[in-house]
Amino acid sequence: MLHEVTFPSSNGRDQVTGWIYVPACEPEGVVQLVHGFGEHSRRYFHMIVALMDAGFIVAANDHVGHGATAIANGTWGDWGDAGPHTMMEDEKLFKDVVCEKYPDLPYFMFGHSMGSMIARDFSTKYGNELKGAIYCGTTGVFNGTADTRAMVDAAVEAGGAHESNPDFITALFGWMFARCDEGVTLGNEWICHDPWVQKDHAADPFDAFTQPVHNISVRDFIDMMLCIEGKEWAEKVPTDLPILLIAGDQDPVGNFGEGVYQCANWLIDTGHEVATRLYSGYRHEIHNYDDIKDDVEETIIEWLFEMV
Repeated sequence: MLHEVTFPSSNGRDQVTGWIYVPACEPEGVVQLVHGFGEHSRRYFHMIVALMDAGFIVAANDHVGHGATAIANGTWGDWGDAGPHTMMEDEKLFKDVVCEKYPDLPYFMFGHSMGSMIARDFSTKYGNELKGAIYCGTTGVFNGTADTRAMVDAAVEAGGAHESNPDFITALFGWMFARCDEGVTLGNEWICHDPWVQKDHAADPFDAFTQPVHNISVRDFIDMMLCIEGKEWAEKVPTDLPILLIAGDQDPVGNFGEGVYQCANWLIDTGHEVATRLYSGYRHEIHNYDDIKDDVEETIIEWLFEMV
């Protein structure tokens, strides 16, 4: 069974579109799936089906400025003016919608890339509502945020909050192609070695990764990363919230593995239960590599059953 739902965003402007995928069995729990920057939630359909086959309800929405939500509101790349916690608060609003339909089930959150940042922010404020959290393709201290933030601030202060400057995205992400030996043609090679995944990502009409992002949204993205840095962040996460970290060790978002361990160590040093798995030789989208995606999903599902 599939529910398509809409709910008002915390930005006070948009209606967010989401989906609740329900397996034809007694559910084991709910996994709320939080997608990344410039993409949309249907890119996780293989994982959604695997989770449903394991007996989990899967809830996933498209963020403001992204996917079906952006199309419905006419706001590609524009996240609104409510600040860096907008998407996190939207995930809370979505969770409330899901729990109204399916109460009293173990509730988990899976976030990939920017979605992991949203999930980490969510964990500090609403972590006591979760049975466990999975941070996939996450970051430690992300390179270049301070210098890019200074440029973006100047543009916003000059009245260009809702203009777009692609140089800011280049400044923020340009270094991430350093290990892409095949060269850069589509501009997304760092996500995965597989050229078919790259082509699919680039041609997806619901994927706004190559669309201009408003300057104020770039600033919110940077601030989203800054608010989940260090032991100061980890201290706000409930210590009884189990956490799984998974990533590729050639993922630049996680600084080629170092940032993932950095995040793990912040949590361990503050008394959290953390499991970490890195996939050797793989880039950012470990869930989209044909040769390991089944293993990635099995790792997630086995961990979920340990927590149920």
